Order: sequence, then structure tokens, then C-alpha cells
Amino acid sequence: MLHLSALVKRPVADRAGRVLGRLADVIVRLRGADYPIVTGLVAGVGGRELFVPVEQVDSFDGGGLVRLVSAKVDLRPFVRREGEVLLRADVLGHRLIDVAEARLVRATDVELAYRNGQWLLFCVDTHRPRRLLWVFGEHAHEHRCRDWKSFEPLIGHRRSALVRRPTVRIRGLRPAEIADLLEEASKDEESEILGHVHQDPELEADVFEELEEDLATRLLGARTDEEIAAVLGRMGADDAADAIGDLPQGRRRLVLERLPAGQRAKVLTLMGFNADSAGGLMGMDFLAVPGTTRVAEVLAAVRDSRRLQPEALTSAYTMDEEGRLTASARLVALLQAAPDARLNEVSEPDPVRVGPDTDLVDVALLMTDYNLITLPVVDEDGVLLGLITVDDVLEAMLPEDWRRREVAPPPDAHRAASAPRHQERSP
Repeated sequence: MLHLSALVKRPVADRAGRVLGRLADVIVRLRGADYPIVTGLVAGVGGRELFVPVEQVDSFDGGGLVRLVSAKVDLRPFVRREGEVLLRADVLGHRLIDVAEARLVRATDVELAYRNGQWLLFCVDTHRPRRLLWVFGEHAHEHRCRDWKSFEPLIGHRRSALVRRPTVRIRGLRPAEIADLLEEASKDEESEILGHVHQDPELEADVFEELEEDLATRLLGARTDEEIAAVLGRMGADDAADAIGDLPQGRRRLVLERLPAGQRAKVLTLMGFNADSAGGLMGMDFLAVPGTTRVAEVLAAVRDSRRLQPEALTSAYTMDEEGRLTASARLVALLQAAPDARLNEVSEPDPVRVGPDTDLVDVALLMTDYNLITLPVVDEDGVLLGLITVDDVLEAMLPEDWRRREVAPPPDAHRAASAPRHQERSP
């Protein structure tokens, strides 16, 4: 096992010990989900950086030297190839995504391990540099490295990012977690994270729904009108309306014109309400079925409504022929009812509702008093316009800087803190 920090700047010598130059970097090739494999070195020789294939290395630790099998080296300047990563230039001192904890961390060292005749990039140390450990009473041999596969590197090299794209792990994170990463990232890191997220348009839309308004506006503002409309077209209409309202005045109409017709109609309706009113808070997606529908069919409709916000599916609604709200049934009641029962047999008639001009405080009080997860919004004739979900009320009621606050640790965080440190492994 080798530590990169101990290799960098080490003299490179031939088998006889004659120094040819110094080690400038170690090259690994990305291999999807497998550990990256060391393919060679970058050696500084006579003021130039040259490529040394790993097959030409006789020993990495021959009396403090990197020994080569011969003094013959290719004198052509080193040029990075597709899929190659330079450990010192691209990883050491750079930030990575800790996938398990969904946060950005900095790589202070990496470990190379010899396995089956090959040197592999095996794990990453994200703790403070070992030269500072003595100050805190720790020992230099305690390397607290974690498996390379626990991280997603932010290399900043476009061709390397393309190689990693099919197996990138960031797309397995929750949208809110990715949004938190973006809010902490530098502009270069933002670009790489968004490049991965962009490969999944639905995930991209969910991430933009979770972003702090100023950041979402900046990131959207850097895109073309067509690109903005593509993202907003997949967002909830209420979030899309907010996003368009935050764009410069001159771009709003251009983006609206490029939205799908159905989404554009919803967004225009929502933009007509005060942002702090029930109409401004509501989403316009809901599940409405005839009261004579059997419970089993209603549950099937819930199961098939994959494009609706999950919170909006916690109740099913019935309306009369004019679209006026007549009853509602909570999902729990449907699950507890007999499959062949009719919806109107398990529904709650005359459900609690508000008008679009109801203010935020009254909305919050009603939802609290009646223990509601969703609250219907109706017009003056009782026609169902949309739903307010409890998460939208919470977001509106929290302080403006709530996104910048430290995330509360999970209840079992103490277990991870007390877990045994990673010990050195023999190759």
C-alpha cells in the first residue's frame, strides 16, 4: 500500500540508482464501477513532464526512490488521454462528494493498493493532513481512509467526466441532497454536478424545485429560453410559476411561450395570485374521481398517477358535474376500506376548504386545527382549483435563511462517530 503524499516529488531513478528526475503525478484510468487502475507516472525530467508507463516501474520504494527498469524514457511531453485522471492535479486537495453523507469533502490523501498484479486507487483520506496530527495528539500511522467507491470525484476534466457519466453515483441522491451540494459548491463544481444531473431530466427538475431561489435564478438565467422551458415544463406548476417570476422581466414571456400548453395555462393561473395567499401556495395537480368509483379502482388510479406530487395523492376528491368540490377521502381510509366499496361510502362530505385569497397564517391554522396534509382551494363557486400541501406551508412559514442552516444530524449519527477507524491494510 502506498500513499500519494509520500510519492509526490520522490526522485525517479534507473535500476542503478541514477536519478533522472522527480515524480510529478500518478496517472489512473477510470473503469466505471471498478477501482481506477494506475497506468503510469508523470515524471519531471529536465524541466519537462514526461509519461512513464507503469510497466517501466521496477519499484515504488527502492531506498526512497521510484526505480525504473531502465534509463530509457519517452521524451515526448505528457498529454492526458480520455478517461485518465491525475491524482495530484485532479484529486489531491480537491473536493469530492461523499455519497453516503451527501456532502462535499476534501481529499487530503489517497491510497494505492497492489492487487492481482496491478496498482489500484483504493481509498481516500478526507481528514486533515497528517503533518498536523501531532498537534492533536494523533499518530502519523493512523490513516483514516475510506473506500474510493464511497465518493464521487469532481475532477473538472470534461473528457474524464464523460467516461464516468454512465456509472455516476450522484444521481442516486435525493433531489434535496443534490440541491444542498449545489448551494455549497464552487462554480466549477456546480457545472460538473449539473452536467451529471442533466442526464436525467426528471431529476434535474426535482433538483431545481429544491434550490434556494437566488441560486435557481442564477443557474436558470445562464441557460437559453428553450433550456429553461424544458426544465420548468417538468416542474410542478407552482414551482415553475415561482421560477418564472424570479426571471428578469424581459425573459418571462419568452420562456412562457416555450412551455407546453397545459403547463403554461397552469403557470399563468398561479402567477395571477399573491405569493403569500392560498392561490399562490397551491399546486394544480390533484386526483378527482366520481363518487361511485370502487375503492380498488381509486387505489389503482393513485398507483398510476406517477407524475403527480406524492403529497397531493394523500387524498382523493369527488366533484359534481360543474367541478364543485363535494367530498374527499384520505388514502388511509381507502386502504382500510373494502376493495369493492364505493368512494362516496368512505368519503368525508363537505371537506375543509379555502378560497384563493386566504392568507398564509389562516391556511396554516386550518391545517393545524384539522390535522390536514393537504387543503383544497376552491373559487367563489366552490370549483376545485388546486391543493395546498403541508410541505409548501412549512417552507413558506420558515425563516428566509432556513436553507443555509446546518442540517440536523440523523438520530444514529453517534454510531458512525464511534465506529472504529480504518486501519492500514497490507497489500
